[in-house]
Formats: sequence, structure tokens, C-alpha cells
Amino acid sequence: MSELVAYVDGGCLGNPGPSGIGVIINGGATGPVRIAKWIGNQDNNVAEYAALMEALQYAVSRKARKLHVYSDSQVVVRQMTGEYVCRSARLYSLHWTCRKLARSLNFSISHVPREDNAEANRLAQAALRRRS
Repeated sequence: MSELVAYVDGGCLGNPGPSGIGVIINGGATGPVRIAKWIGNQDNNVAEYAALMEALQYAVSRKARKLHVYSDSQVVVRQMTGEYVCRSARLYSLHWTCRKLARSLNFSISHVPREDNAEANRLAQAALRRRS
């Protein structure tokens, strides 16, 4: 499990509101891993970062060497690549934690159109609807 690819998404009903994350991780020996998790009442950007953190924690815990993430959140992608500076007090600790985890890997992240991230979105929506 040296090279992984993840699709991540976070969503909420209302902003803020009941929130969930969806993560699909490909590249493992046992096939794709799908994660759908309720994260409480959050705003959309927090949910997007929580989804990224879930993928990063999974990769680090499995001792992956490389992780490439696809996200439909331009805020998360541009902050993680350094194109935007994270100035939000609400997001700063999540951003910092994701950056720290990413340093443990050969990490990269790309923006993907929402329609190309539909499975991760479905998982996030399923998680938040189960708990809302």
C-alpha cells in the first residue's frame, strides 16, 4: 500500500448544519475503502477539511508512501497548495493538522469538478442524513 488515491468531500444541510464526510481511497490491496462519517453541526469548509484529514490519517496509519487527493473544494485545494493563505480562525487548526500529516507523505492535491466527485459526495450526504 505505497501509493494511494483519494476522493474526498464534505457536506452539510444548511451552512452551518448537520454535516458528514465521504472519502474513497483507492490503491490498497483489498480494493477501494469507502468512509462515510457524521461530524456534527459544522460549516461546509470545516466538513471539506475533515474529509481531507480522514484521508490523510488513513494513509499515514497504513504507512503509505504517497497520497494524491482529489477534492471539489477550491478553498481546501488552494490553501493546501499554498495558492491561498489560510486566515480563517475557524479553519486554521484543521489546515495546520492536514499540512502536518501531509508532510509525512509524498502528498499532492488537485481540484476536481463536483460531477467527477459524485461518489464521495454521495457518501457524505448519506452520513449526514443518517444523523440529521
